[in-house]
Amino acid sequence: MHRSAPRLSRILLCAAVPVMLVAAGCSSDSDDAKEKSTGTTASGSSSAAASASPTVEPAKFAGLPDPCKAVSAKTVKKLVPSAKKASGTAGKSTDGDARGSCSWNGLDDKGVKGSVYHWLDIGLVRYDSDASIGSGADRATTDYTKSVAKAQAAEGAKNINSAPVSGIGDQATSVTYTLNKTSEDFTYAAIVVRTANVVVSVNYNGTGYAGAKAPSAADILAGAQTAAKEVVAAVGGTGGTGTTTTDSSSPSATTSSSPKTSSSKSSGDESDSPKTSSSKSAAPDSGSDSDSDTDSGATAKATPKATTKS
Repeated sequence: MHRSAPRLSRILLCAAVPVMLVAAGCSSDSDDAKEKSTGTTASGSSSAAASASPTVEPAKFAGLPDPCKAVSAKTVKKLVPSAKKASGTAGKSTDGDARGSCSWNGLDDKGVKGSVYHWLDIGLVRYDSDASIGSGADRATTDYTKSVAKAQAAEGAKNINSAPVSGIGDQATSVTYTLNKTSEDFTYAAIVVRTANVVVSVNYNGTGYAGAKAPSAADILAGAQTAAKEVVAAVGGTGGTGTTTTDSSSPSATTSSSPKTSSSKSSGDESDSPKTSSSKSAAPDSGSDSDSDTDSGATAKATPKATTKS
């Protein structure tokens, strides 16, 4: 009987060993599971962070100037003598911070020496940055390229010349050409400029009537460049830096990366010239009509639709 007690102790001890081993094994498995779970969670967090929505550079300019005030009164008087409306005629726009346009036209009577007609049109389009589309500057670059191509394809244009322009904005191109309308040869100059996330288009043209000498191509180009510099300077005085959110988009760009670029009927249409070519008595009523018949956009139709060089 006394010998059975030690034997019983040994039996109980042997029985306890497997239990301890099982417990240790379970504890180890549990710890491994926790580590794997923690690792998976950390990996998932890193993956989620990596797949977060990309960011884009904020748009530099958050607004646009009043297009009819973007060119100084002095410059308007010089480029469009005897303008029918010195303050300009604004194009229609549902959002002045996204797009705008303004035009001036007039017939300068020189008496027996005839009359000289001028038309000036400016347009502005601003692009916001949008993570799903791109930065405002990139979107403006796309529109700039298309606007230059449109100017170079002016319907019926002759003697087309294009050249880069330095000292205006981030990118600038001039396009000059001649176009015969109302039995007269009009001289045209279109300047397309990109400054950060804004595209500026300036269209200037003129002709002589009843024996008056038509404006020279050099004068028309110089006038367009002067106006373009003033408009770009006006844009620089309006926009805030970094104030546009990266997930917003302007009305001008939610449906397309290059919005409609027509504003007021300008140099590409017959409405930018007087109906007759005889004297001041045939004042350009049709130009007045076109002033009120404006589109919602920015870049003027002086970069007309169509075709090829001739």
